[in-house]
Order: sequence, then structure tokens, then C-alpha cells
Amino acid sequence: MKPRQTLLSLLGAALCLLGQPGIASAQTPAVIPNETPAQRDARMAWFREARFGMFIHWGVYSVPAGEWNGKTGYGEWFLEETKIHVSQYEKFADQFNPVKFDAKAWVKAAKDAGMKYIVITSKHHDGFGLWDSQLTDWDIARTPFKRDPLKELAAECRKAGIKFCLYHSIMDWHHPDWGQRRAWNDLAANAGPPDMDRYTAYMKGQLKELLTGYGPLGLLWFDGEWEKPWTHERGVDVYEYVRSLQPSLIVNNRVGKGRSGMQGMDKGNGVGDYGTPEQEIPATGFGPGVDWESCMTMNNHWGYNKADFSWKSTQTLVRNLIDCASKGGNYLLNIGPTAEGEFPAVSMDRLQQIGAWMKVNHDAIYGTTASPFKRLAWGRCTTKVAGTTTTLYLHVFDWPANGKLGLPGLKNPVLSATLLANGRTLSVATNSTGVIVSLPATAPNALSSTVVLKIQGAPEVETILRMQSADGSVQLPASEATTHGQLRYEVGDGKDNIGHWTNPEDWVEWQFRATQPGKMEVSVELAAEQSGKFILELAGQKLEGTAPITGSYTKFQRLSLGTLNLGTGDATLTVRPIAAGWQPLNLKSVTLTPVK
Repeated sequence: MKPRQTLLSLLGAALCLLGQPGIASAQTPAVIPNETPAQRDARMAWFREARFGMFIHWGVYSVPAGEWNGKTGYGEWFLEETKIHVSQYEKFADQFNPVKFDAKAWVKAAKDAGMKYIVITSKHHDGFGLWDSQLTDWDIARTPFKRDPLKELAAECRKAGIKFCLYHSIMDWHHPDWGQRRAWNDLAANAGPPDMDRYTAYMKGQLKELLTGYGPLGLLWFDGEWEKPWTHERGVDVYEYVRSLQPSLIVNNRVGKGRSGMQGMDKGNGVGDYGTPEQEIPATGFGPGVDWESCMTMNNHWGYNKADFSWKSTQTLVRNLIDCASKGGNYLLNIGPTAEGEFPAVSMDRLQQIGAWMKVNHDAIYGTTASPFKRLAWGRCTTKVAGTTTTLYLHVFDWPANGKLGLPGLKNPVLSATLLANGRTLSVATNSTGVIVSLPATAPNALSSTVVLKIQGAPEVETILRMQSADGSVQLPASEATTHGQLRYEVGDGKDNIGHWTNPEDWVEWQFRATQPGKMEVSVELAAEQSGKFILELAGQKLEGTAPITGSYTKFQRLSLGTLNLGTGDATLTVRPIAAGWQPLNLKSVTLTPVK
């Protein structure tokens, strides 16, 4: 292994790398040419076409496999969460010997699943590098393994036509110059105060190694930008630097400081090319030209945890992929390999099952754009436009018992309708509310079945208001609400509600059409862990409610609020928090029932 290098020698090496002709130094930011919208579209084209990628979190944290001192909840944040001394953590590197690692097998698993790119951790927050860096001995070269898995993966990705991409942490718990040094970093005890200029030079030196030694990268996936030492100005500098090394490189928004928490999209002064929601899928897309990607785990951890058996079903994973594509985004699905270098068996099973679905349905994912419909009660829609013809891929999650698939508000002439699985032609009817497709009795695939509907022209969808039922009741489900603020509609894994309602300034509304006036009993279906108050309003009439404590955010209870008078015509009903003492709640539905 390389001898432990001094801080000054590392800094000198980093500045030497940065100071080579044509390479911007830490003090002189790189300047990349102004990019026209057409040039940006060309750079982003492969990313928008791909829609599906593999995330890999792998490092020495896979050695303890999530367990320490009888606790089994750890993952890639092992060092931070256990707060063991860095000198003790370094011993895991001496045990990291993934002799079963097979780059070709990993790439094949991703490709067979229908994934178009791989993003692997070159360095996570613990600072350990999966390549042999000349700027530190805290890397793969100090392990018994010694091989360079990044180089092997890059080569296999090129052979398979998969984009090779890297995750790189800005935050570094191991490095003595990271500005928010941990008390348990005993190796930095005598290093003097942290110096972010020195750290940035070190980081840029490592990035230069990766961007000049591993061929063209598809994208750089930064992370760990939220701590105070990292600034917007440093983010701009690094973004411009890496783009100067590879001008076609795509860079995520975590290089800067604009990200809005786990929701992942920039607020205000952002840097980077696309947003990064984490462990969630936005309720809606963000419109043309706004690129984003939801990264999500298969279970509850990013890094390998041998005790985590909370695996998502194949149906959930497939529908997550569809959900992202239907909103104009990508789905980055994570694998946490073992310390031996293998994908967990359950992960492999899920990848193979997703691949079987993608083999039939890939046309409905790759290169698609967002749905023209606000929401569809039975599933999702993705879109492709070719000349004067638009193809709507209708992803049917809930196969209709009556065999009638409704597309409310669709005004375009229909050219054809078929099942993607077998090419079977389907009959289509139109009426005042839209288009109805007649389906066979049985769905081709329980995960999701795809109807291919070709229409003339760009989609024209008229908003169809929910109508009062024949019995006089009005049912307002969460799926049809319009949300205002950061709260959002949650669906999947038993969820079908408005959630993340933490801000008392956020509110929801429904619009519907009433044909039978009268006095209505109003009730809401909600779940809450603490009691908060809210106001429901209809036509200037207000009812106040206090959420009952239901025990969890998934245990719903119906609460009667009182009565209101309903007139005829179009109506708007709103629900707003009472700011004083507000506590989050999940809202599933509002129901208006005629008073007899």
C-alpha cells in the first residue's frame, strides 16, 4: 500500500494536477462556453431517452454489513452514525476483499433489467475511493483486493452500450480539511484547523483523475453539499471545472446549494443540470425542459445491510419506473453489493423480473415524455410524438372490471388502439366526456399492462370536473386534489393520500360540479400522529376540524365536521391548516353526503 502521505504532499499533488496546461486551478475557475438551448438538448438527449438507471452504493461500509455492537440499522452512513474513531473505521479497508466482484456480470444484470446507465460511488461521505488515487492512501489500493473496480466497470459499460457514471461525495468525514470536521476523526487531531480551499483543491484533483482516466462519463452525481462549509460559489466553480474537462458531461444539482431537501428540486439559486428527488416521486412533473431523476432504494438502505429484509415488491418497482416516466423524469434504482462483490440475491430477482416486464414494454418507457393528463384513476400515461401522430402509452395498474378504460377529456381523433403485449386490436368509442377503450377480460400482466393509443395531433385534454353522484353525494379523493405548496399526493405501497403536509401555509383544493342543491354532511378521512386543526371552506362557509390521533400516518379515520349548504354549478372546496399548533396529517378524501 502507498505510505500515508502528509497533508502538504497531498495538497502539492492536487495543485500539480490542477495546474497542468489547459486545466483550471482552484483559484482560477474554469470557463465553459455559453450553451444554447439546442446544445443543452443535445447534451441531455441520452439522459431523457434512458429513463432508467442503476445506482450502486459500495465501499468499506459493506464489511460490517449494517451491524455494530448488537445494532443492525447501519448502512453507508456507518461512520457518522456509530461515531467510531476514523482509525478504527480504516480497519474495514483491510478486510475489504471482494473476490467475487465481476464487472461484466454487474453490467449484464443492469442491461438485462432494461437500465441504460450505471451510477456508482467513486467516493461516499466516508472519503474512501473505489479507485487508486494518487492523492490519498485511503482508497482501494490499501485493501487486499487492490484491483480497480471503476476501471473494470467502465470498460464493461462501454462494451455493453451502457453509460458509465460516477457518484462523488462533496462532504468527506475522513479528510482533515473538510470544514465541518467530526470530533471522532482522531487522525485529524493534530492537523491544524480545516481549510476548505485546500480541501477543494484536493477534491478537484481527485475529480480530474476520474474525468481523465476512465473515459467519457455520462454524468457526475454529487452529494453531501448541505453542510455549511460548501457554498454556492464553490459549486459553480466545480461545475465549470468538471465541464471544462468533459464538456458533454451532465452534472446533477447537488453540486450547488439550491436543492430543496429530499424533494430534490432547486429553489432559488441552483447549479447543475437536473433535480434529484430522493426516496420519493413528485406528485406531478415540472414541464418541458426541467429534467429530474428520482433515486430510490430496493429496501431501506443504500449500502448493504444484511438484516434489511424490507424489499419492495417487483410491482412497486415497475410502477415507480412508470410513475417517473409519466411525469417526465428518470428512475435511478439502487443496489447495495456485499463486501464479497455480489448483488444480494433478492436484488437480482427483482432485476430479472423488471427485465422481463421491460422486454415487452420498453417502448412505453424509453424516450417518452410526460402524460397530458393531470391524473388517471387506473394508472399512468407516457407519450411519444412523431410528426402529426402522438402515441399515448396507457399503463393500466387497475384493470377495469367492466372492461372500459376511460380517458377523460381527450379530444383528439383516435387512429388506433392495441395491446402492447400481443398487438391485439382494441375497439374505441368517444362521447362527451372523452375516449373509452374496450379491454379484454384479463390483463396481460399483473404488474402493469400497456395499451398503445395512437391519436392525431398533439394531445388536447379538456379538464372534466367531478360530477355529483346520482344519490346526491360528492366524493373528493386525494388523487383529484390540486395541491398548493410543498405537500403532495402520495401513492403506492398502500398510500393514496395528500401527505408531507408540514408547512401550515400549504393547502389543497377540489373543483367539482353540483347538480343537486341541499344541505350536506361533510366528513374527511385522515391519519395523524399528533392533533392539528384545519379549516374546510365551500362557497364562503367554513367548518373547523381537529385531527384525531390515529396512531400512524397510514391508519385512517373518518371525521365528521358538520353541515354546509351546496348550491348548483361549479364549486371549489378547500382545506387549509390553522397555523397555531399545526401538526402534519395525511388526508385521503372529503365526502359530502345529503342530509335526509
